[in-house]
Amino acid sequence: MNGRSERELADLLRAAIAGDERAYARFLEGVSTHIRAYLRRKITHGGVDAEDVVQETLLAIHLKRHTWMPDAAVMPWVYAIARFKLIDAFRRRGRRVEIDVDDIAESYAQPEAETVSERDIGRALEGLAPGQRSVVAAISVEGRSVEETARRFGMNEAAVRVALHRGLAAIARRFGRD
Repeated sequence: MNGRSERELADLLRAAIAGDERAYARFLEGVSTHIRAYLRRKITHGGVDAEDVVQETLLAIHLKRHTWMPDAAVMPWVYAIARFKLIDAFRRRGRRVEIDVDDIAESYAQPEAETVSERDIGRALEGLAPGQRSVVAAISVEGRSVEETARRFGMNEAAVRVALHRGLAAIARRFGRD
């Protein structure tokens, strides 16, 4: 960016803060071009929509325009806001990659249905201590969450997790699956 553009944008923002709506529209139009270029350089892979980040940045500029110091350069302030909005967008996206299951469904074999009888479940649970048996049955058989199980048995969640882990480990040892 050349010095003239920086000065021009700063002058437009000063006028906008003073109440000139046309100057504000020209400022937002001019600065959005710079923000888009900045984001194109920063977003090197999919998952984050640059235009969404541009709009979030422009909204943040609008809401925080009173924090800009009129005697300071405007573009470092704008780029800082854009950088934080880009970071927010990456955080929202997380470290996951989303793939439509229909696109890959044929490439995976269908799992064979395993059936476990109540007798097998009873046999697996019978060697456990009563507390472990209750926790393993609640979570693994009944499908309850750790939180629900903790409330049900008057335990804290950490104790439920420990009992579940120890119970499953005991079952694995008993059936030779260390």
